[in-house]
Amino acid sequence: MNHTSLHRAAPSMQPSSSLSRDVTEELRRYDEHLSDVRGLAEGTRHRLALIIGRLLRRKFADRPIDIAKLRPEDIRRFLADQQGVNRSPSNASQLASALRSYFRYRTTCGDQVGGLTAVISNPVHWKLASLPRALRPDEADRLLKSFATARRWQKRGYAIVRCALDLGLRAGEIARLMISDIDWQVGTVMLRGTKSLRQDILPLPMETGLALADYLQHERPHTCNPAIFIRCQGECDQPISSMAIQKVIKRAGRRIGLTHFSAHALRHTLACRLVENGSSLKEVADVLRHRSLNTTLIYAKLDTPKLSAVPLPWPGSGS
Repeated sequence: MNHTSLHRAAPSMQPSSSLSRDVTEELRRYDEHLSDVRGLAEGTRHRLALIIGRLLRRKFADRPIDIAKLRPEDIRRFLADQQGVNRSPSNASQLASALRSYFRYRTTCGDQVGGLTAVISNPVHWKLASLPRALRPDEADRLLKSFATARRWQKRGYAIVRCALDLGLRAGEIARLMISDIDWQVGTVMLRGTKSLRQDILPLPMETGLALADYLQHERPHTCNPAIFIRCQGECDQPISSMAIQKVIKRAGRRIGLTHFSAHALRHTLACRLVENGSSLKEVADVLRHRSLNTTLIYAKLDTPKLSAVPLPWPGSGS
């Protein structure tokens, strides 16, 4: 081994003077691996060390390093925190690359890290998008109350927003709702032809059911059309379109001063509310009817201690 190279690399292996001796020694051994086995340049090794040093310092502080004590939730929280500081695509790519590289090294040391690498196989699929805009509780309350001042079709608009906010329905799913999809006795709503190409049965919250019943009994045009939401002008026997659903929700947002607002924001609001109340990402995925947990991973960016561990294997784990 080139001892001069190792000597030059030593300072780069100490991103912070507060690192414990164990972390410093671990980074030195990792640097040897990156230099001798993988032949990486000093600058690349330095960038990898900075990221891994933050991870190890966060988990072990001044305690001996034991990779077996690293848990998937440690990696998820680390990724979420680091992304919170810098949400650029390049930063996310560097984080994922650094963690994969380090765990490949730990595999050569005999560690079992499959559960950890499964967690980091997906950050590139967050697309590194920023966390969607969700309504604060007071904003959601004002949005619902704004229909009292709407110029027309108040009950229809209120029921539409409740479907999006309480059930997380997409605009197209709201537009396709049929009267026969509601089981009033059991308290469920069936979704047909959803984005996931399957039928889903969701519990119908009391407030949502009351809003739908009020609209059906007192404002819906008389028609033989089985759709719940019917056009209130023009061809009044035709279902409302998904574009019209979007317009209803956007108009409601403008009434409370939200200029850049969409139906999807209500879906995001439901998801954020679930996470903040302690739901796991798997539970959020079930409510939103995501076909893959990859889609739900964006909500791991919510910095909350209530973000529960997912009780099923993570995507990419192969199990």
